[in-house]
Parts: sequence; structure tokens; C-alpha cells
Amino acid sequence: MRWLQRLLGGGRVQLDPGRQQALLRDLQHGYGPHARVPFPAQVEAATGMLSGDDGLVVAARILHQVADEAHTDLRAQAQDIHRRTGRRLLVHRKNYRPLWTEAGPGLRWPLFGLPCGFHPYAQVAAAVAVVGSGAARLERVTDPNPLVTHLFEVLDLTTAGWEYGRVRVDTDAAALADRLITSAAQILAAMDDPPRLPPPVRALMRRNNTVDVHDPAGPRAVGRINLGARMREQLLA
Repeated sequence: MRWLQRLLGGGRVQLDPGRQQALLRDLQHGYGPHARVPFPAQVEAATGMLSGDDGLVVAARILHQVADEAHTDLRAQAQDIHRRTGRRLLVHRKNYRPLWTEAGPGLRWPLFGLPCGFHPYAQVAAAVAVVGSGAARLERVTDPNPLVTHLFEVLDLTTAGWEYGRVRVDTDAAALADRLITSAAQILAAMDDPPRLPPPVRALMRRNNTVDVHDPAGPRAVGRINLGARMREQLLA
């Protein structure tokens, strides 16, 4: 694997695990709804913290952890539904849409309450921006293949939450979706052998639905977003 060869060869990458742990702690405790600062300002500040190779590693770790914990949460919800109703639900990480299509009203969107405490519109959005802007450097510090897989998982969960999970589409939600699409495109473009686009992305790219985007502080619609068009524009370039 080229990323591992680069990491091990020539001493070109010097990482500091202690700094990475400190960054993770600061991000967990300093950002989120409790910070009482608008999410765009939090994203800007957290992105600034994640500079250099250690910041890039931390951003990748955040996305891995969020994707893993979201999957664990959905499996637990599916098991609980089976215990209560006898209905079996399949939880496939490559495509969550069938799960949401079948059981959407009975599911809780997992990204607002993960054990790690990372909020989708704060730390996660910052991590997504960092891995996208650092796409050309990713192979120096980590394997980009599982990273882009987890990025697409979070995108799948985000869009399914809008459609099935009663997640309100406000400017913070739209900004996260746009960052996920843009960063995924940046990482794929930097890879020698990029993977195929996953089924939920291909399904959304065949659609042309436009969704109202609301003010986070009120009911007023302040814009619109067409996810299918945005994905075609970025991921088929």
C-alpha cells in the first residue's frame, strides 16, 4: 500500500501521538451545542486547530469514530426493534437507505447523540473540511480507502436523516452535506485507484430533488439545495 510505504519510508512524516490526543480532547470538550457559539464559527476555529499532519490524522480519526459509532447505534436500534416487534431489520454499512426506507419513523438519527460527543455540525464538519483540503497529503499519514468509505457513510446518514429521520434541513445541515460531497470528490481525485461510488450516492445522483434550506434560528427558508445535482457536479467531474 503506497500510503504505508510513504509513512514508513525516509522519515518524511513525523507524527506526535501526544499532540493528537490533546487535539482530540480539546475538540471534544471545547466544541458542540454547549459552546454557545454559532456552528459556522466553531467549524472555522476547529479547522484552524487541525493544521499539519497531526491535525489531518485527528480529522481522519474523528470520521472513523463517528462512522463506527453510528453503525453500532443503528445496529442496537435494529436489535431493539426486533426484541419489541419481532421484525428483523438489515443494517448494511455500504447502504443505509433500505434500513431507513423500511423503518425510518422507528429509528433515531444517530449523529446527534454519539458517545464520542462529536457534533455533526461542529467537529465533524471541521474534520470533513480538513481531510478534503488535505487530500493530496492523506497518503503520507493514513490509508485513504477506509477514510473515503467512512466519509460516504456519514454522507449516507446525513441525507437519509433529511429524508427519513426527521432531521431539519437548515444552513448547518446543508453546509455539512456540501462539505461531505466536496471533500469526497477531493479525496477520490487524489487517489491512484479510487473505489466505485457507493449505492446510496449513485441512487441520489439519479434524482433531481430540490430541498428547502432553513434558518437555524427560525422557520424561514433561506435557500435550496439539490443534492443529486451537487453530487453529479462534484463526483462525476
